[in-house]
Amino acid sequence: MSLDQKARAVADLTQGTILAAVEIAAPPERVFRAITSDDVVKWWGSPDTYRTTEWVGDPRPGGHWRASGVGADGQPFSVEGEFLEVSPFTKLVQTWKAAWDGGNVTKITYQLEPIAGGTRLTLRHEGFGDRVDSCRGHAAGWERVLGWLTSFLKPKEAPAEHRYFVCRLLAPRPTFAQDMTAAEAEMMGRHAAYWTELMKRGTVLVFGPVGDPKGAWGLGVVRVANETEAFALRDGDPAIQSGRGFSYEILPMLRAVVPSSL
Repeated sequence: MSLDQKARAVADLTQGTILAAVEIAAPPERVFRAITSDDVVKWWGSPDTYRTTEWVGDPRPGGHWRASGVGADGQPFSVEGEFLEVSPFTKLVQTWKAAWDGGNVTKITYQLEPIAGGTRLTLRHEGFGDRVDSCRGHAAGWERVLGWLTSFLKPKEAPAEHRYFVCRLLAPRPTFAQDMTAAEAEMMGRHAAYWTELMKRGTVLVFGPVGDPKGAWGLGVVRVANETEAFALRDGDPAIQSGRGFSYEILPMLRAVVPSSL
């Protein structure tokens, strides 16, 4: 099945809202990373419009983000905001405050839906009020932006086969499994839900804690196209995003023997 990869955006000028959608030939985890990391500087812009030269952000609720760059005319620009909701691989909500738009604050919601062959990204940009020209201009801009994202994530070539990686989640202290706090336990619940969702998609084959006498650690075996996708899974893990001192070791399997049904 071929995806409809042309981005479309429609502005409802009476409501001050933009709706845009595009189908992207990449898994949701890769799309999510492209919009929540410094990957942004690799694709957001073009020589004839503007170039994004810096992106910094803390993708968690309450975290701040900022992008800056230079236009084709040499003029600098910046846009920033706050992350309101971060659900890895499925939903991202953030505010948008652009210097060129008078510093007005609007809200963007990205929805990512896995489909055959990739991801359907639906975007809602709201809060323009009666600023008709700004709403119309941003609608045209989103068609360009989502087109750039689609081109950036377009597969260069289909992988000959999947690759398998062993992911080892290391806790911040050897006694973590015995003395984790209530907040840490809640975070680990989100970590387990994250890996369970990946398992439902067929990306994770097995995961769980390992009873090492030197200190328990988490094991996961993943099936992805390449190392980049494995690192994207790591970066989306709530344990890593929590900033509580967790880290991963990611090692490629030299050879993996799996049931043919997988």
